[in-house]
Amino acid sequence: QVQLVESGGGLVQAGGSLRLSCAASGIIFSINAMAWYRQAPGKQRELVATIASTHSTNYADSVKGRFTISRDNAKRTVYLQMNSLKPEDTAVYFCAAESSLQGRHWGQGTQVTVSS
Repeated sequence: QVQLVESGGGLVQAGGSLRLSCAASGIIFSINAMAWYRQAPGKQRELVATIASTHSTNYADSVKGRFTISRDNAKRTVYLQMNSLKPEDTAVYFCAAESSLQGRHWGQGTQVTVSS
């Protein structure tokens, strides 16, 4: 059974930082591309950042220079370091894993709220 469990969300003031974690089980973690998405109230889910099995990364323009995605294959965990947070970063953040072998899987999400 595949499980992706996010943690690290919470309430933070604008300009602050949070670090999200996503622990994976039930997948061959090292071959999966990992990603963070977010969904704000009334909006569609959007891609925030991705990290390939090769550790190459991509970011949405809105978070470039502020967010950093990383992965630790030994711990089967992907991270999202979020700095200089803005109120518009408020959303539920979801972890996703994807591979041609095992398809796409989602975590349950963690709430991030940035107060102005």
